[in-house]
Amino acid sequence: MKTVYMDNNATTKVDPQVLDAMLPYFTDLYGNPSSMHLFGGQVGEAMTRARRQVADLIGADPSEILFTSCGTESNNTAIRGTLKSYPEKHHIVTTRVEHPAVLNLCRELAREGCSVTELPVDRQGELDLDQLRDAITPGTAIVSVMYANNETGVIFPVEEIAEIVHEKGAIFHCDAVQAVGKVGIDMAKIRIDLLAISGHKLHASKGIGVLYVRKGTRFRPFLIGGHQEQGRRGGTENVPSIIGLGRACVLAAEQMEEENRRVRALRDRLEQGLLEAVPYAYINGHPDHRLPNTTNISFEYIEGEGILLLMSREGIAASSGSACTSGSLEPSHVLRAMGVPYTCAHGSIRFSLSRFNTEEEVDYILEKLPFIISRLRELSPYWKRRDSSPLLK
Repeated sequence: MKTVYMDNNATTKVDPQVLDAMLPYFTDLYGNPSSMHLFGGQVGEAMTRARRQVADLIGADPSEILFTSCGTESNNTAIRGTLKSYPEKHHIVTTRVEHPAVLNLCRELAREGCSVTELPVDRQGELDLDQLRDAITPGTAIVSVMYANNETGVIFPVEEIAEIVHEKGAIFHCDAVQAVGKVGIDMAKIRIDLLAISGHKLHASKGIGVLYVRKGTRFRPFLIGGHQEQGRRGGTENVPSIIGLGRACVLAAEQMEEENRRVRALRDRLEQGLLEAVPYAYINGHPDHRLPNTTNISFEYIEGEGILLLMSREGIAASSGSACTSGSLEPSHVLRAMGVPYTCAHGSIRFSLSRFNTEEEVDYILEKLPFIISRLRELSPYWKRRDSSPLLK
């Protein structure tokens, strides 16, 4: 069966060039990079090169790159480590639309005694920066705001946020898992103190992440162990994935401009085609301030799970939201925070494209999806009552 994969905000295909770079480190170059002998030393040198490649993509110094296992570990390390570094401060500021790797952690920390402020967003998913400024107090240890939302692609004004956070004397942590490799990021110009990256979102493998730690930032490790990563993260490094991530960062830097132009055109073709073909369909998120690869569309009066199931039978892979919250029957916490009505939030689908998607695949979805929506609406009691019940909104 034909497969059309448009769930790239959940995970991406490993680029063949990335895989080629990784393979020798599974077979011939398997030494421990911390070893004193030359066999391991050459692996350590390759890791040094990969660290520099990652740093170059975001305008950082290689010494500011800390390899972790994933974005979730990076986010946990950043937030918990900052609270330990500032034991006199117990307040965290974040937003209602963060990924569960941040939002659920902050709620757990609230149960442990911290005070947490979750900032709202408007109907287009944007923050009120005056509310942010007012929320930060002398007791605020850290402000955690994502770079780009994983469900809608909405990009926050992180440069302005960074200035506000530093004016108020707090640490700024940014979950940039969805942004790195898709938008240009220059840490020399944006005063982010701690920034999380995940390899499998930019065509590297799963099981590798990065925490950027700006020089001078107070830091306490999350994993205590050996001297790896300059004593900042114990545990033998995932060498093949680190090498692959370095290669993926080089490819992202080389291809970002052309790739974004092409992917944005495909996304817009898909989006416009669906809006023209399907009544009661709406785009969620800001029309301009969003990632070029992401569209989140509500098909009113039907369930997203039904849409995904019928699309899957046609070989189309998409998502109703974060892969990390799949299985929940509740509508997306991001869309609810934006004030999207239940009749729309329940029927929302996220399409997230990558460098491997084609025009033919977009046309395939445009051929199949309008029929799927029509078929589901024929079975929906809400669709039949759509113009008569004010309770549906």
